[in-house]
Parts: sequence; C-alpha cells; structure tokens
Amino acid sequence: MRRPFIAGNWKMNLNLASARELIAGLRAKLSPHLAYDVCVSPPFPYLFPVAKAIDGSAIKLGAQNLSTDEKGAFTGEVSALMLKDAGCTYVIIGHSERRHTIGPKDAVGRVCGEDDDMVNRKTKAALAAGLIPIVCVGETLGQRDAGQTEDVLTQQVRGGLTGLTTEQVAGLVVAYEPVWAIGTGRNATPQQAAEAHVHIRKRLASAHTAKAADAVRILYGGSVKASNAAELTASPDVDGALVGGASLVADDFLGIMMGCVTAKRLK
Repeated sequence: MRRPFIAGNWKMNLNLASARELIAGLRAKLSPHLAYDVCVSPPFPYLFPVAKAIDGSAIKLGAQNLSTDEKGAFTGEVSALMLKDAGCTYVIIGHSERRHTIGPKDAVGRVCGEDDDMVNRKTKAALAAGLIPIVCVGETLGQRDAGQTEDVLTQQVRGGLTGLTTEQVAGLVVAYEPVWAIGTGRNATPQQAAEAHVHIRKRLASAHTAKAADAVRILYGGSVKASNAAELTASPDVDGALVGGASLVADDFLGIMMGCVTAKRLK
C-alpha cells in the first residue's frame, strides 16, 4: 500500500505570525509518528522560519516553485539547491496557477506561461538536488466539456516526465488538479477523480513500467475540504490530497487528514 500524503499549498497567503500560529495548531494535534505524510508549502520568505517551527514534528517542508537553473544571474529566481538548504523535502511543479488561470467564459489567460517542457526541466532540477517533485496536471473546464480530459492528462504526464528514469518516476508525486475545481468551491466527483487517477497511473505504467507506476503517489487537488476528503480519497488510486485554502486553517487541514485516514482505514 502506498503511504498516503496530504500536502498544503499556502500560495501567497498568511504573514509570519499567522504561519507560526498555524504550525503550532497542527503540532498540538499531530503525533510525531504518523501513518501518512504531511507537508506544508509556504511562500519563499517563510521557508526558514517554518522549517524551524516544524522541526521535530511529522510535518515536512515544501516549496511552491523553483528555477530550472542551479545558479546564475537570474534575478528573483530560487534554485533547487537553495530550497534543499532551506529544509525543503518537496517542491510543487506545474501548478495550474503557474501554467494559466481561468478568466471569463473559461478563456485561458496566460500568467506565467509554464508549459510541459518547463515542467519537465523543473522536475529534473528538483530531482538532481534531491527534492521530491509534486508534479501537477489537470484539464480546464472547456477541455473537460469537450471530452479532452484524458488526452490533456496524457500529454501533461508525457511532456512533464519525459527523459526521467524508471527509478526517478517511482519516487515522484503527481497531483491531479482539475483547473475548474481550484479555488472555485466546485470539486470533481469521487468518480471523476478516480477515473482521472486511474488514467494517469495507466499512462505512467505504459511509459515507465507497471512497478514504477504502482509506486507513484497520485493526489487529488481542487476544493478539498474536511467534509469531502474521505469520499474523494476513497479510491485505491487516490493517495491523498493537495490542499489549497483549507490548509490555511489548522482545524480544516487536520479534518482533511482525518478524512484521508478514514478513507484509507489507517490507525
């Protein structure tokens, strides 16, 4: 059985005082020894203080992005080795908010413009530094309505992971985040989530062997709450959740963890 994983993505939220308060709230109710993995991903300026705040706990540190380059004259960029030095274990790559955002009538408005090639280069940079990538994939509402979900996921998985060894793929985390469900209050049904996860795992098996695909943890992300976490993670192919807004409140994030524990019948 794959070890369940619940990852929090704080995005550009909280201040240092509220970040420390959040970690204190999590530590107060989490055992140092868990049957699942937990990660928080604060904004870059808070990595060091959050690393200190989680020291000695079961909580791991993640980053929200990284550069494709190791070093150099790249103003405003942060390298994988810098993240490793800051105490990170994980790094989120290819989140839809880095790829694009949804505007009126489901028009895709480019923000950072990260494509599959950029995701691939960032994934390789993370692996080279010893970080565990959380590679995000997912379709827009227009793509789902057009029946293109599986084609989009196939392309993103293929493009994002091309050139990786079987061993590297086996150590990855993939997050399925339907773009239309991120921050909208609307989430995929348990059946939709399960179908997407099964498809992703099949594509991984086809490209990198069934054994590697079986080792990859695939998370669901998109308006995950304590009230729906259990049903969304109940499928055998859903190994946890990548959580946005609900990870900013200790009790809400803990409730999602408990939902996953219930779904996976953990103690």
